[in-house]
Amino acid sequence: MAVKEFEKPILKEYTPIPELVEEATSHLAPFKSKEEFQKSLGYPGELVENWQEVALGKMGDLLKKYRSLRVYMDSCIQCGACTDKCHYYLGTKDPKNMPVGRQNLMRGVYRKHFTLPGKFFPKLVGAVDLTKEVLDDWYSYYHQCSQCRRCAVFCPIGIDTAEISMAAREIMDSVGVGQKYCNEIIGKANKIGNNLGLPKPALADTLEGLEEDVEEETGIDVKFPLDVKGADVLLITPSADFFAEPHVDGLIGYAKVFHEAGMSWTLSSYASEAANFGMFIGSYDNMRKLALRIRQAALDLGVKRIVFGECGHAWRVAYSFLNTLAGPFDFLDPRYPVPQHICEVTHDLINKNILKFDKSANDGKVITFHDSCNVARASGMGDVMGGQFSLPRDIIKATTNNFYDMDDDTIMEKTFCCGGGGGLLTDDLIELRMKGAQPRMEALKRVVEDHGVTHMAAICAICKSQFSKAFQYYGFELDQIISLHQLVGDALIMTKK
Repeated sequence: MAVKEFEKPILKEYTPIPELVEEATSHLAPFKSKEEFQKSLGYPGELVENWQEVALGKMGDLLKKYRSLRVYMDSCIQCGACTDKCHYYLGTKDPKNMPVGRQNLMRGVYRKHFTLPGKFFPKLVGAVDLTKEVLDDWYSYYHQCSQCRRCAVFCPIGIDTAEISMAAREIMDSVGVGQKYCNEIIGKANKIGNNLGLPKPALADTLEGLEEDVEEETGIDVKFPLDVKGADVLLITPSADFFAEPHVDGLIGYAKVFHEAGMSWTLSSYASEAANFGMFIGSYDNMRKLALRIRQAALDLGVKRIVFGECGHAWRVAYSFLNTLAGPFDFLDPRYPVPQHICEVTHDLINKNILKFDKSANDGKVITFHDSCNVARASGMGDVMGGQFSLPRDIIKATTNNFYDMDDDTIMEKTFCCGGGGGLLTDDLIELRMKGAQPRMEALKRVVEDHGVTHMAAICAICKSQFSKAFQYYGFELDQIISLHQLVGDALIMTKK
């Protein structure tokens, strides 16, 4: 599609706190969902006539269901600690992209309809009616939040803007105003099993092609099994891993690890998608439907373990919600946690000296690592505190001789978002995505200039896709973003034919 030209940010040594530009991105909003996608998820196909009543009713239900939402609405003291922590505010200068500014879009309606001061003294407490203009602001600015949770790290009270954005999106869906990108993808995953709408024959053909490619490259018959009953491991991975660069190199890395370790594994054509966009729209019902596909696939194939590939929000949903949404998983081998991340599997095999590497195979690369938001701030990994930070770095150091971290205030729990998460990885929002990528690009530029970094590894499909686009805008090479398990696969010494 044709992309409207916009002013591209200029990378600086450090991101300054920008001067406010009112309504700077009020024109940005994603395409709205068509009736067919809305109804397939259980939502009205278009804006309902009594939408204010329905929206306030839904808001009331959420306030009762999630006590945290009411706490977030009530507890903000407008201290300003979060104002410059959002990558979208830093990139767009729009005050409604300050986390507190975005929260206040809902907080004003909440105070008007759910608090006594708001009902009797609305002007004193910033209470507002839920008008069509307010709804339009919601649709625009709650789709200018990637739900990365960086603001919550710095909030002295711990207010999580991501939860507010998720609630706002669920309210909008309930009145018939949904986002096309997310809702269409959820519909495909519900119907076919993956976000791409890739049917079993096409998936099988793709995997056969990968087997041929790897054998031609290595001389080793590495299998990419599909729907194999009785396999030990069910691999659930983002569907981008099946075909797109740099994702597919990560899938090849997983397969090489399983092959070298002698582990039997399989993919499932029924549940061929790790991503769960139900989280992005705040719909636990739709999250559960997708999670139950994974459970059913594990039952049907009789596996012992469930392992997730490199996908940030997929790991958040798996780590935080899978057992609640689709458990119990008492039919799996109790020796292994449910679920596991592929980094946990690889890290364990390295520690047991089962995997050996020739680090020089990666000597043509100088690596840095991007901590993906939903891994960094909403999950864990392994049996150590902060394993989501240490395990990937341990793997990189085991497979390469040249690794440098970016600045301390831009990594780990303070990491900057790629700019395309939270259901925003759509060309409708390319201006927002590129401006939101600015802080991460500036941190990358510094480590490139200081240490000669040539490649950035990531363990999130959305991050890899977003950076593939952002690198072009900011003057980096397209192939500088890679899968972590590409490093693994390229350096792995294969001893089993």
